[in-house]
Amino acid sequence: MQAHVIPRRPKPFTFAVRGQAGGLMSYGASLTDGYRHVGIYAGRILKGEKTGDLPVQQSTKVELIINLKTAKALGLELPPTLLARADEVIE
Repeated sequence: MQAHVIPRRPKPFTFAVRGQAGGLMSYGASLTDGYRHVGIYAGRILKGEKTGDLPVQQSTKVELIINLKTAKALGLELPPTLLARADEVIE
C-alpha cells in the first residue's frame, strides 16, 4: 500500500476507503449508514410512495479512521486520546 501523502504532508479524507487505502485518516459520513438509507428509500418507493413525498435526509453517523502505518511512515506519534476516539485504527 502506498500512503496518500505529498512528501511529509499528511492529508485527511472524508471517505473511509481512503484511510483504509493508506491515507493518514478519514473523518466523514458512514457509507454503511448511507447505504442503509438508500435501501429504506428503495423499499418505500417499491411500496408505492412518490419520490417527491420522501424527505431529504443526511447521515448523522460519522466515522473516524486512523491509519497508524501511514502515521509511522511520516514519523508522527498520535495522542492516545485521539486513537481512543477512532472508530477504526489500522495498525
